Amino acid sequence: MPSLSLRLELLLSALRRKRGEVFHNKRGAINGYDPVAYFSEQKSIVGNKQISYSWKGAKWYFSSAANKENFASDPEKFMPQFGGFCAYGVHNGYKIHADPCCWTIFEERLYLNYNKRVQQMWRADPQKYIAVAAENWERLKDRY
Repeated sequence: MPSLSLRLELLLSALRRKRGEVFHNKRGAINGYDPVAYFSEQKSIVGNKQISYSWKGAKWYFSSAANKENFASDPEKFMPQFGGFCAYGVHNGYKIHADPCCWTIFEERLYLNYNKRVQQMWRADPQKYIAVAAENWERLKDRY
């Protein structure tokens, strides 16, 4: 169970929820990071504003034209689960932004987390968290 300070931090951040199924802001979907790079480069890479693709109401940025083409051919394969919101937050019943540098690929799917502490908890038992988060996501994805 997370500490009281972490729970408070997550709760306060949840109050700044984003609307829609995909987390995006002025920097784009998932803060402008290239969703394909997590799979092809095994690291988080900021996308190039000149290489973009619009999908699900958000602008996605890529570090290469090849990554953009891969994404455009199968966005569901590359987009982070739970719309790029923190997977642990969704597990706990709310949509909260994630740090694109706190990520995990589990069973060929990308999951983002709020911060490194949350990422450590998530990685301890992702299967358990995913099952509950998937149920919650059906209720949360179109809210807020």
